[in-house]
Amino acid sequence: MNIILMAIPFFFLLIIIELVLDKVRHTQYYRVNDSINSLTAGVLSRVTGIARRVIPFSMYALCFDYLSLTVLPDTPWIWAMAFVLYDFCYYWFHRLHHEVNVLWASHVVHHSSEEYNLTTALRQTSSGLVGWIFYLPMAVIGVPVHILVAVGALNLIYQFWVHTQHVPKLGWYEWIFVTPSNHRVHHAQNQLYIDRNYGGVFILWDRLFGTFQEEQEDEKPIYGIRKALHSWNPLWANVHVYTQLLQDCRHAQRWQDKFLVWFKPTGWRPTDVEKNYPLAKVDLNQFKKFDVNLSINSKVYCSLQHILTLVIAVMFLLNVGSMTEWQKWGTMAFIVFSSYSIGSILENREFAVVLEWLKNILVCMALVMISVPSWLAVILWVATLSSMLLLWDLWQTRRGKLTATAHTQ
Repeated sequence: MNIILMAIPFFFLLIIIELVLDKVRHTQYYRVNDSINSLTAGVLSRVTGIARRVIPFSMYALCFDYLSLTVLPDTPWIWAMAFVLYDFCYYWFHRLHHEVNVLWASHVVHHSSEEYNLTTALRQTSSGLVGWIFYLPMAVIGVPVHILVAVGALNLIYQFWVHTQHVPKLGWYEWIFVTPSNHRVHHAQNQLYIDRNYGGVFILWDRLFGTFQEEQEDEKPIYGIRKALHSWNPLWANVHVYTQLLQDCRHAQRWQDKFLVWFKPTGWRPTDVEKNYPLAKVDLNQFKKFDVNLSINSKVYCSLQHILTLVIAVMFLLNVGSMTEWQKWGTMAFIVFSSYSIGSILENREFAVVLEWLKNILVCMALVMISVPSWLAVILWVATLSSMLLLWDLWQTRRGKLTATAHTQ
């Protein structure tokens, strides 16, 4: 039973409620492009997780079989203990993913949004492979695999609701648990707030290890990362820090620096690289959110395409166990391609419309060639044909602008 998959409808229900609050209160915590980018990153994370999760589960099971001192019984007290211990391990997993260059490269996607709402919670990495190392103490003391997986899922589900600006401080609850207030601090890039509040469920670990920071009324959080992403491409969001580290590794003159650049504290660069290839300094006093002007049709089209991709992804996750290998990899490739293509539309890339025509034609071909449930076929046909009508309008509009520009010149 996949607890996280079962929670997805409730996630979207809460997102809809928050969207209504956003409209009623005129808070403008949501932007179409940012929200689609966050949700798409979440889809990519879950889909690629099918391939990635083999390693952590296998390694934990292996350590449990050969290193465990005992096998803990399946009782409520053991579950409660495992839940708390998991969050303790998560604290160190999370903290080091902020403090070590190569680990930050994996985690950064979650922090790259310059908004803070419930869609941000779903903005997860597609490249994490070493997280299992932090939970090995649980294998050694004998926590069975099925309990680890379950408490890990519950820990992640708890973290969803704290990604909101609509909930104020919660009194005594702030002292023990992670809340929207103290997690807003975690997502801020203000000097006062940066690299604070790492707990997943319990904020006690931060209070104990000196990483706690309370949200201040006179210091409004500025969300995002110091080296801003400036892109709606979810693939680039997952690899942009790796790319920077690779460049620094290549440019470094000393061999030890080529190695150290991966494992030094986040932001560290070799002296010669810093001098010869300086990066722009961040001035938060002049902070401006990344944005690309989009027409209403573009926003509607991207929203419809994201829903289409989401439906395909959910059906993939529900049926992956009964699919052939080529069906698995083919569907995963389509979801990755769709995610990139939607991001290209959001960025107004010149080639984006061509990619979208190709994608919609592929969906039509798949519906003709592959047998799917009737209700799903109807949804996909309606969504795809509606998308193609919108895409035609976008294409015509773009052609008109190019023609007008040519005549002007």
